[in-house]
Amino acid sequence: MSKRKNTSNKANKVSIPKIHRVFNKYPKKSFNHKQISRRIGADNEAQKTLVAQALTEMKKKKILKEVRPGNFQLIRRPQDTKSFAVKGVVDMTSTGSAYVIVEGAESDIYISPKNTKNALHQDLVKVRVMNSPSRDHSRSRKKFNLKLEGEIVEVLERKRTEFVGTLNISKDFAFLIPDNPRMNVDIFIPIKNLKGGKNGEKALVKMIDWPDTAASPFGKVVQVLGKAGDNNTEMVAILSSHALPSSFPESLEREAAKIPVEITDEIVEERRDYREVTTFTIDPVDAKDFDDALSIQKTKSGNWEIGVHIADVSHYVKKDSKIDKEAYERATSIYLVDRVIPMLPEKLSNQVCSLRPDEEKLCFAVIFEMNDDGTILNKWLGRTVIRSNKRFTYAEAQELIEANNEDKPLAKEVKKLDSLAKILRKERFSGGSIAFEKTEVGFVLDDKGNPLAVVAKVMKDSNKLIEEFMLLANRLVSERIGKTGGAKPGEASRKVRPFVYRVHDSPDKDKLMLFSKFISTFGYSIKLGTPRDIAFSLNKVLQEVKGRPEQNVIETLAIRTMAKAEYTTKNIGHYGLGFQYYSHFTSPIRRYPDLIVHRLLEKYLQNEKIDQKELNSLEAECQHCSEQERAAEQAERDSIKFKQVQFMADQVGNEYGGIISGIAEYGLFVELVDNKCEGLVRSKDFDDDNYHFDKDNYCFKGQRKGKKYQLGDNVTVVINSVDLIKKQINLLLV
Repeated sequence: MSKRKNTSNKANKVSIPKIHRVFNKYPKKSFNHKQISRRIGADNEAQKTLVAQALTEMKKKKILKEVRPGNFQLIRRPQDTKSFAVKGVVDMTSTGSAYVIVEGAESDIYISPKNTKNALHQDLVKVRVMNSPSRDHSRSRKKFNLKLEGEIVEVLERKRTEFVGTLNISKDFAFLIPDNPRMNVDIFIPIKNLKGGKNGEKALVKMIDWPDTAASPFGKVVQVLGKAGDNNTEMVAILSSHALPSSFPESLEREAAKIPVEITDEIVEERRDYREVTTFTIDPVDAKDFDDALSIQKTKSGNWEIGVHIADVSHYVKKDSKIDKEAYERATSIYLVDRVIPMLPEKLSNQVCSLRPDEEKLCFAVIFEMNDDGTILNKWLGRTVIRSNKRFTYAEAQELIEANNEDKPLAKEVKKLDSLAKILRKERFSGGSIAFEKTEVGFVLDDKGNPLAVVAKVMKDSNKLIEEFMLLANRLVSERIGKTGGAKPGEASRKVRPFVYRVHDSPDKDKLMLFSKFISTFGYSIKLGTPRDIAFSLNKVLQEVKGRPEQNVIETLAIRTMAKAEYTTKNIGHYGLGFQYYSHFTSPIRRYPDLIVHRLLEKYLQNEKIDQKELNSLEAECQHCSEQERAAEQAERDSIKFKQVQFMADQVGNEYGGIISGIAEYGLFVELVDNKCEGLVRSKDFDDDNYHFDKDNYCFKGQRKGKKYQLGDNVTVVINSVDLIKKQINLLLV
């Protein structure tokens, strides 16, 4: 049975908050004890008696007034007239309290656990706001002195109704204990709705009802995922928990098989032919979907013609086709530690559209002429046909870059592109781009997906080569559409045309001030002046911390001060890159916004306009793609966390050096130096003093001895326990 909320008859005993909710819902109505009993589910005489006693008690406390014998009504207090109702999105905490985020408001609204009604994380709700909270639960995003507290009165729209967790089955009923700590109520499941699920198995459960009188929602099993802790079960559970797919329906695979793939002479005639020009791809060793290729040739004038050729997915995937609709719903490929869930069926993503070597492929390209100083002299955008000469892994390309001779095939070309990329990179940073390079982790897996080793992913020159030319192509495409004026002969007058931009807002000043205060304890500082001042001083700090113990913590916090990048039709520029115009054009196999950009670009190059229907839906499509991107990123993080926990499962009792990477009221997050795995030291396990949590200074401070544990501190910890199901590594300080 659930350990979170007991839904036995004892849990349904009469309580004043339940009765209070009825009167709050109908503040102008009066009720007798029988009517209240029916509404809260008090269905026996003993409980009805308790209801009558509770009504009398609430009358004594001046919560209710007796408008006629046996009939009670809510007393509307003077402060009630100061309350107001708003709509917002619930941000539930693991403790059961919540914040309601109201668009445009400077402060979130605190909701105590007793006032969350039956709202769940990310639900759209109506909340009654009071201006005078009893305690300071403020979580202002702009001004730290604003304090609002409220009560959720209605759930307007459920964000989701399907949840992943572990089945806990008894003789007559079962519960799903959700994986998500923000889902702080278990789901009651009648035995008939288990769909064959067994005790301890992971399952996907749909919430079908939540009566006002019930402590838990009712649900039914949609899919049994498998044994908890099993690698495949946990990976599918991670995807399901974020409402992400784990495979393609067979009908869609059959649809993909019908797509004509022959490249006819007629198709080639409509494109620039680069089949005889030196072209190659550089990708991760395990990649199969090659989105992009680079071509390079010397011009008669001694300059370099470089082409960024991108798979022409829009040639094969037509707007509103079945495959297109599925791709839009997914919006992105999902990269878990041990698998890729592609946006497009495998025939398209890994075969037809993938720019594989020695195969003719259709592309959308940005071609530009560049001199040895990295200056772009002219550029062209349009469709091409290519034949890649070579598929390089990043390691293979890196070997050519580092080699002292140029005798190996394509060594000269790779070295030239590397030298030009370094010029582009230097110019980008001098223009205000910020050098975020947080260390990422990867895993060496056995054939069953079990982690054998944790490795740090290192960005080398070959990675940066590809990065710079992709950034350049994305920028040139968005400038071509976004900039007005300067129309060429035969073109329509340049006006602002609807487009999909990748934007990144400037950082929040309050977050920057807190960040500046924190890094000052390490001897670093940033200028809080113009956006350009901030970018240059932040780059200076990020350069200075390289190789130091506090590097990862400061890089992590620097990233947290930034806004999240997103897709929109409203161009505000990309602060992190220092670009006024930026879009995503270079990965249409794995990102739907790039496919939208390809289609819009083709229309504008042909001087066509988009119709009103397409225009009306464009911003909604951007929002959907941003949401799906965030879900996919969270799934990737969850899969990394599971693999880290798996890797540490047999390390209980071992000591590690670590650095405090995060601080919350309930404890310290410590990142282990050796393998970048992160665990939690709970504050209740601090045994040498009584510690106070100081959220403004990212630390715990001992009340008697004054000892501090703060972000960035080096500590020694012992692995206390590992929980595969909860994906937790529990640590103790040594």
